[in-house]
Amino acid sequence: MSKTFIFPGQASQYVGMAADLYDKYELAKKYFTNANEIMGSDLKKICFEGPEEALKTTNITQPAIFVHSVIVSELLKEKNIVAQAVAGHSLGEYSALVSAGVVDFENGLKLVKERSRLMHEAGTKNPGTMGAIIGLSPEQVIEICNSFKGEGIVQAANFNSPGQIAISGDKKTVLKALEAAKDMGSKRTVELVVSGAFHSPLMNEAQEGLAKVLQSTTMKDAAVPVYTNVTGKPVVKGDVLKELLLKQLTSPVLWQDIIQNMIKDGFTDFVEVGPGQVLKGLNRRIDRDASCESCGTVEQLESFGA
Repeated sequence: MSKTFIFPGQASQYVGMAADLYDKYELAKKYFTNANEIMGSDLKKICFEGPEEALKTTNITQPAIFVHSVIVSELLKEKNIVAQAVAGHSLGEYSALVSAGVVDFENGLKLVKERSRLMHEAGTKNPGTMGAIIGLSPEQVIEICNSFKGEGIVQAANFNSPGQIAISGDKKTVLKALEAAKDMGSKRTVELVVSGAFHSPLMNEAQEGLAKVLQSTTMKDAAVPVYTNVTGKPVVKGDVLKELLLKQLTSPVLWQDIIQNMIKDGFTDFVEVGPGQVLKGLNRRIDRDASCESCGTVEQLESFGA
């Protein structure tokens, strides 16, 4: 059975994530054992028991979601449920690349470990924030961000779904942009609880560090199309995927474009592979006619015939 796999990013974590998978499947036990060795810490314990504050830290959150997502992807494959195309939201792109055979689990986790560490450090060294704007068009949000050029850093970071766009940059300018969005008629604006200005120039240092790690990582051509965050379009070539993975840190996530392009190309049967249901909610707002099921727990796996 063929499906379209989409993989969640940061903010899908929860205390207790993947614990039921670990209890039931040997594959999950093996992957968490490998993950603890690669991380040099007890990632499993934090996933299963928390505390929540630790799990919400960028350099823990990202590996936790990645490991959970890849385990579910592999368990689906064991049940002959395979991806015909893949995509991932920000961090989720790394899970998608493992699913598509571009990198293996171990090398993927090493990349995620470094990415999350570098992003955490960049967020500490160059503090910033993110905000959500509900009810304005992409053009309006871009216009607002452009109006603050020369004053500070703010840019669109996530085009998530119609009328839901996140912005990112230094705190003062982001808050000004949120006020400007209200004046322009936004239904709602909110500053997000994040540890850095992700997908903005404040991640430049993280990008430089990640470039060195990516340089020494071999990436194969993908077995299925990977719709990438930076372009919203399908890519198969490993060297191109590597370049786009690097650009992703400071570029907006074109999630709405990704889903609309997938649907246009005939991929309409989606599975959100990993913790939570964030992407299922976004998909519903992008196109109600495309089906999307969540798969991140034993119960959900069993509904797929696991």
